[in-house]
Amino acid sequence: MNARTLFLLLMIIVVGVFAAINWTAFTAITPLWLLFTTVQAPLGLIMLALVALVILVALVFAAQLKTGMLLESRQHGREMQAQRKLADAAEASRLTELQGVLESGLRSQSEQIATMRTDLVERMAQSELAVQQQVTQSETTLSAYIGELEDRLERHGDKVEKDAI
Repeated sequence: MNARTLFLLLMIIVVGVFAAINWTAFTAITPLWLLFTTVQAPLGLIMLALVALVILVALVFAAQLKTGMLLESRQHGREMQAQRKLADAAEASRLTELQGVLESGLRSQSEQIATMRTDLVERMAQSELAVQQQVTQSETTLSAYIGELEDRLERHGDKVEKDAI
């Protein structure tokens, strides 16, 4: 219970105790003037009934106000839930779009890597072929030099033999 409700309950109890203690005064009949006529009635009881009526009207008004606030709060909750669902759907859409962009980028990079790998293999094959050609050419050149040296040695050896004879 909040402080206002507690205070209101305390005031009702105080008025009730006051009326119970002074019940004879509340029920004492008094002449009451009602603009057109005069009536004999217990003024205290009429005033007590009016206070009770005012309290009852205040309680009904408070209950109506609280009910209206609860209904409005529930409506806001539903609207917030709907907005949350829209935001979640938008976020999911953005995530799906981002996933598509990332997959596209990865595919593009994979294609580039495959192309680079193919180019690299071709270049290595060309380099290997060029190295083999250079090795073959070097072998040929070396064989030619060795053959030339052997010829010279043979000629020089024949010359030495001829000189020795």
